[in-house]
Amino acid sequence: MRIAIRLVIAAVVSATLLVGAAGEWLSRPAARAVGEPPADLAARSVRVPVADSGHLAGWFVRGHGRGAVLLLHGLRSDRRQMLGRARFLRDAGYAVLLVDLPAHGESSGERIGFGLQEAAAVSAAIAYLRAQLPGQPVGAIGVSLGAAALVLSRPSPSPPLDAVILESLYPTIAEAVSNRLDQRLGPYGRMLAPLLLWQLPLRLGVSAGDLRPVAAMPALSAPVLVAAGTQDRHTTWSETERLFAAARAPKALWAVQGAPHVDLHAFGPDAYRARVLAFLSHHLRPAD
Repeated sequence: MRIAIRLVIAAVVSATLLVGAAGEWLSRPAARAVGEPPADLAARSVRVPVADSGHLAGWFVRGHGRGAVLLLHGLRSDRRQMLGRARFLRDAGYAVLLVDLPAHGESSGERIGFGLQEAAAVSAAIAYLRAQLPGQPVGAIGVSLGAAALVLSRPSPSPPLDAVILESLYPTIAEAVSNRLDQRLGPYGRMLAPLLLWQLPLRLGVSAGDLRPVAAMPALSAPVLVAAGTQDRHTTWSETERLFAAARAPKALWAVQGAPHVDLHAFGPDAYRARVLAFLSHHLRPAD
């Protein structure tokens, strides 16, 4: 009996240490050198100031009067993840701003905030675009973490965006953590989710209740396209449908057949380009 008790205690301690290490890894900065923009992009490097929290590093491509699109990458990536999107948007005549989210790439930041702490930076990037291109419509594409930051930037920006595309967005951090633990550790992995969520106030000063994009969806006043893979196990299709149901009209839902939790543009470039350009051309209409 004593041996069994000791084994149980050892298992609990080991699991706690493992989850603690996972929490540290997930929130630690993903800083890295990004360098100059590719020559073919015809972009210039920019620094977008963020009030009280440093700056965003990015690339800005000036368009041809059709409007502008902000591109927001996924977790632990950087602006280079969005290069394929930037190229076809530029070819279509849009201005484009690609940024490294806080604590990613060459942007400042001490911790990854899973969307909430990045929200102010998103608002700053949108304000930068509006200042560069006064009077032109502005849209945004957010992937995973970038999508969460975009949704959680409510009630900013003002004026609101003219079009929003959200890809592979999690509805709540509790579901996101549970799904990932289930994938890595099996059904019993979900039992460790409270240990990860418990770390949020200690590491980031936020609670799981603050990280609920599904609750913020109704505040989006822009037309929205919600996209996700039908085989995504990080954010299940039923969770994506809940996000879509919570959004205000006008809205559209795109099920990318067969796609797991991957870059949807890389998964099917032609279909992605056609769907996104159709949505943006309908909603990003310059004023006469």
